[in-house]
Amino acid sequence: MSRSYISSDLRQQVYKRAKGVCEYCQLPEMVALSVHQIDHIIAEKHGGATKLENLALSCVICNRNKGSDIASVDPSTGSIVPLYHPRKDRWPEHFRYQDAQLLGKTPEGIATVRLLKMNQSERIEERRILINADLIKIPE
Repeated sequence: MSRSYISSDLRQQVYKRAKGVCEYCQLPEMVALSVHQIDHIIAEKHGGATKLENLALSCVICNRNKGSDIASVDPSTGSIVPLYHPRKDRWPEHFRYQDAQLLGKTPEGIATVRLLKMNQSERIEERRILINADLIKIPE
């Protein structure tokens, strides 16, 4: 949970940059059941600032699952790896779609998919419906 006030102007900049899409799972806000939230990529408790370069648009589920985490365990190696960073990383380099599942392509992507629970059955089914309706655009 953010401790800092995020101005309306800053919120609008984050929404515009993200085009209204969760920067983690790519869920468009226009089809989400809840309004997307502003995420501190590096949480304030870890020294992250309330500045545009440290903010990302996040769906409620991704934001809740991420919390203040900045790293997780790569299940294949047991190593601690940083999570996907929407400002420093390119989405297509870390993730890919396989049908409606999101798969990590890198240790960071794998750890992010796992921690944010991107492949819970309900989320996969939701993505399948949205992909079939052409409402999710796969980033390039």
